Amino acid sequence: MIILHHLRIGRSIFTVWLLEELGLDYELKVYHRHPQTFRAQEDLKAATPLGKSPTLEIDGVMMTESGAIAAYLVDHYDPDGKLAPQRSDKQAWAEFQRWLHYPEGSAFLPLFMRMLQAREGDNPSPVHKAFADGEVPLHLGLLDKQLEGREFILGDKFQAPDIGVTYICNMAERLGELGPYKNLQAYYQRNMESPAWKRDKERAVE
Repeated sequence: MIILHHLRIGRSIFTVWLLEELGLDYELKVYHRHPQTFRAQEDLKAATPLGKSPTLEIDGVMMTESGAIAAYLVDHYDPDGKLAPQRSDKQAWAEFQRWLHYPEGSAFLPLFMRMLQAREGDNPSPVHKAFADGEVPLHLGLLDKQLEGREFILGDKFQAPDIGVTYICNMAERLGELGPYKNLQAYYQRNMESPAWKRDKERAVE
């Protein structure tokens, strides 16, 4: 039994995408943000340890953290290697792990700082602005370069890290940051045409 606790307008929609790519049966429990604070409300806090999403309940175990959830699902529910390389190929496996954890581990924070800056209106924190001004182009530039001559982040095959990287593209697009990065723009548009993503959007409704 798989249950995903999904907070509307957030990163857990990308965990739904992974579940759809793997063709798994799951129950989706949907939560809504507080209309004033835009944070999770008490119902999600009652259901999961930190009141954060995604939280996955699977075989009686509760899991949090997007990267950990993705790694677990690929390890246990992708025996044919649809979304990951063979473990025997150490270089490919190392690259897979690097890019699987990169979106949350490195790329998310600068864009989050940019989001905070945008919410501050005409008087953004100079700390947020200075950090975002340096780090956002650094990370988007890295991704754009990685995609030169490639259809997906690891080559010509869609794999699990592409879901997290697409989440970063989605954030950047919403913040108006994607424009200068042509490879990244094209990649994002390709991934938005995925049948599993379209099923995801129908079910999770952002």
